Amino acid sequence: MTQTTNNPPAAPHTGMNADSPVTDWPMWIDGRQVEAQQVGSQAPQWRPVYNPARREAVIARVPAAGPADVDKAVAAALRVFPEWRALHFSGRQRALARIADELEERSEEFARLTALDTGNALRTQARPEVLSMVSLFRYFAGVAGEVKGATLPAGDDQLQYTRLEPLGVVACILPWNSPLMIASFKIPAALAAGNTVIMKAADDAPLTILLLAEVCNRHLPPGVVNALTGRGSVIGAALADHPDVAKVSFTGSTEVGRGVARQAGERLAHMSLELGGKNPSIVFPDAVDDELIDGLLLASRFTRQGQSCTAGSRLFLHEDIHDEVMDKLVARLGALKVGDPLDEATDMGAVINNKQFTQISSYLSEGRSTPGMTTALGGEAPSEGPLLAGYYHLPTIFSGAKNEFRLAQEEIFGPVLVAIPWHDTDDVVRMANDTHFGLAAYVWSHNLDNALNTAHRLEAGWVQVNQGGGQVAGQSYGGYKQSGLGREVSLEGMLAGFTQTKQINVKLRSHGGLHV
Repeated sequence: MTQTTNNPPAAPHTGMNADSPVTDWPMWIDGRQVEAQQVGSQAPQWRPVYNPARREAVIARVPAAGPADVDKAVAAALRVFPEWRALHFSGRQRALARIADELEERSEEFARLTALDTGNALRTQARPEVLSMVSLFRYFAGVAGEVKGATLPAGDDQLQYTRLEPLGVVACILPWNSPLMIASFKIPAALAAGNTVIMKAADDAPLTILLLAEVCNRHLPPGVVNALTGRGSVIGAALADHPDVAKVSFTGSTEVGRGVARQAGERLAHMSLELGGKNPSIVFPDAVDDELIDGLLLASRFTRQGQSCTAGSRLFLHEDIHDEVMDKLVARLGALKVGDPLDEATDMGAVINNKQFTQISSYLSEGRSTPGMTTALGGEAPSEGPLLAGYYHLPTIFSGAKNEFRLAQEEIFGPVLVAIPWHDTDDVVRMANDTHFGLAAYVWSHNLDNALNTAHRLEAGWVQVNQGGGQVAGQSYGGYKQSGLGREVSLEGMLAGFTQTKQINVKLRSHGGLHV
């Protein structure tokens, strides 16, 4: 593939596939496509975007933005904020609905670009992610009119009421594993509430976010939605530090989230953090049926290569059904087709980059060498064949684990499941809660008492019972403990996360009757 030179920005080549020529994808600031700003005598810099399915294959270039670009984007968003917040909610509603319509019309384009950009399989992950994006834009368009306050009973001489007002410029720092879905947790909610937005695309998967920015800018005033690309340590930090950024909404690892929180917290900015997870999946003896195995497959997020903060990666199997479930699960996961994300037959694509590939490999090595643990499936990266062309890992299950093992405590972010036997309900709840994380959990039982009592005792913000998914627009999503702060995806998340309350008290003049 031939890299382009630093010519003026060209429109993105939206019909991309793995063999397309390398194209420059500019950023979006103030309604226009832009390069990074020149610093001194140095020409504007570009960063390569790699294809996870083909090692070191460059599929595009994006600007390497710096603090000056952050300043420019913030200034644009701040300038248009008074106009956008003053617009009647029905105007914002119509704009979001038009965006949803175009996203739906271009859904296959977005899905194919997602598969190329992230390594997520087209059929099992990319298309469902795009459908979720469309659904979330439609949902927040529908609830835009719910940003309203309350009138308090205070007597005839007082008018006391509250207003829910937008925060201002919101910086949304996005991850690489499901960029469109996570952007849709934040962007339409922030816009519906009257805020303006700057998206910071993930360094390793920026293309779908730039395409989303293109669609948004077709239907919004210039500056309402901006999109930046570049290193998180440079522009993510600049956004967190910027005095005119009212809120930072971050999704990513707990380690990076702590740094963002320190920076934004130093100036007492609003923030929300959706961070990591090491999520328990608890199977009771009465839950074994064909639906259980399909549900465990979904909960494990193996068709997203385990690259999900909600992955049920700690599998607690009751000892009475441990072997039976393991045999069925090994057969089901072992039948998954791992391969080219753009192939319709592929169930599971490639992990994002060599850093993640190597990190997962180190966990696999530790799992194979840990006394007491057995490799029930996988355990090693492919050693031959076509999968060597990309960053591919195979589904892996370790059995015989203990909850205190490192593989059962740390977020691997790969297709690795650790099975732990249990006997006593109190004990399994204790083990499930024995973690710094608290994002998601799964409970499998046909006994309603067991299912709900266990779900209520788990220290997690998002609990699924007898299903591996179940999240729809309108349900609150967020974590306990070190899995984050704040809630998204819902009306209450929008109101709490993207508005602030103003109390207004008015003393009314008293009229003592008619005067002729």
